[in-house]
Formats: sequence, C-alpha cells, structure tokens
Amino acid sequence: MDHEFTPELIVRAYCMGIFPMGDADGIRWYSPDPRCIIDLNEFHASGRLLRTCKKQLFDIRVNTAWADVITECARRESTWITDDIFQAYTALHQVGLAHSVEAYQNGALVGGLYGLSLGGAFMGESMFHHVTDASKVCLVYLVERLVEHGFVLLDCQYMTDHLSQFNAKLISQQEYLARLEKALCLERQFA
Repeated sequence: MDHEFTPELIVRAYCMGIFPMGDADGIRWYSPDPRCIIDLNEFHASGRLLRTCKKQLFDIRVNTAWADVITECARRESTWITDDIFQAYTALHQVGLAHSVEAYQNGALVGGLYGLSLGGAFMGESMFHHVTDASKVCLVYLVERLVEHGFVLLDCQYMTDHLSQFNAKLISQQEYLARLEKALCLERQFA
C-alpha cells in the first residue's frame, strides 16, 4: 500500500484484513495466514486467574489513560509502535475507534491493553503489565465487555504462548476474512 499513513487508511486496511506495524524503515502491512483469533465463545481463563479477578485487586477502567497505555506497550526492546503508529492510533482513539482497557492498583497504572473496534470486531494490538496478572485481568474484562456488547470477533493477529493459554486459535485467512465480513456488518459500540 503506497499511500500516506492516515487513520482512514488504517481503517480501510483493517476492513480488508490487513494491519500496519512500524519499524526503522517506516510502516509495513501484514495479513497473516493463518490468523490468530480468540473465539469469544471459546475463551478460557484459568481458575487461578478467575479467582484473581474475583478478588478485585485491580480497578479496571476504559479509555482513561490512552497515551499511557500505548506508551507502556511500546516500552520493550523491539517494538512496532513507532511515532507514526502512536499518532495515527491516537487519532483513531479521539474519534472513538481505538480503545484502551487499564488496570490500576493503589492509583497507579499497572497494566493494560489497546485495540481498534470496527463493527462487531475488536482488533487487539498490544498489552503490558507491571504487576502480575494485570494485563490478563484486562483481557478477561475485554472479552466480557465484547460479549456483553454483541461483538463476534477478537483478532489477535499472531499466536503467542501467552495467547494460547486463553484458547486462542489459528484460522485460515479465508475463514478470517469471512468472519471479518460478518463482523463489519454489525453495528456495535465498545465504549
């Protein structure tokens, strides 16, 4: 895609099953086959994690610390969250398409995640934690919120060991695009 990197371009790309990642050379576009998703009906959280959620060790909030969440997600040895990514997704956040879920403990931000919602799809982008289980509790909250609001697709892009513990699975690009098409036809509100 040889276009100026804009929020509108990002939305068009996601609607075609393509997403951007930044690197030292600029922006690259990806559409992996197979694609990692969490089927919302098959999501699995361990008994230990569910007990942690019930203890309410974290104050979970939505869209209260966008810039902090994306900045913390970018704080790693190797990151795809470049300044261009930060600016474009912040613009998407400002128009209500990109969202953060945050975990606070004793008033401090200790974990979170962010992603993009389009129709009945949520495209998870990244997560971070400073306290054990903080990002996992955010993911449990995210899934509960997506189910409650009638979402049908949680895109995770690539499989990781971390995601596999939640029953994430790989599906073919063809199946992903079919699920995406159905999800985009839905009118859903994340926030």
